[in-house]
Amino acid sequence: MKKVAYLDKNERALAQSLEKEKWVSDLTKKEKKKYEEYARYSLTKQKRINIRMTERDLKKIRAKAIEEGIQYQSLISMLIHKYNEGKVSINKWVPNKKIQRMAGSRR
Repeated sequence: MKKVAYLDKNERALAQSLEKEKWVSDLTKKEKKKYEEYARYSLTKQKRINIRMTERDLKKIRAKAIEEGIQYQSLISMLIHKYNEGKVSINKWVPNKKIQRMAGSRR
């Protein structure tokens, strides 16, 4: 069972029953196949997006992709995927007080 920050008594019981495979599907084989196809399609469906970034960042990404032997678009897609899966995190930059005071004095 995956570690979860907090599960109440009912949630814990449900999770344990799922792990012990106490639940049985009431779907027919035809319905199950249909839903499996929907799931497979939604997981593999690709969507095109446009993003803006500095030329410097794009050059660095392209260079890293060459080092890895993959296309730069694939590298960007992999980074986004890893972030979504929680394998990469973003450290938020918080300016120190001195910078904040300097910015405030310009107003």
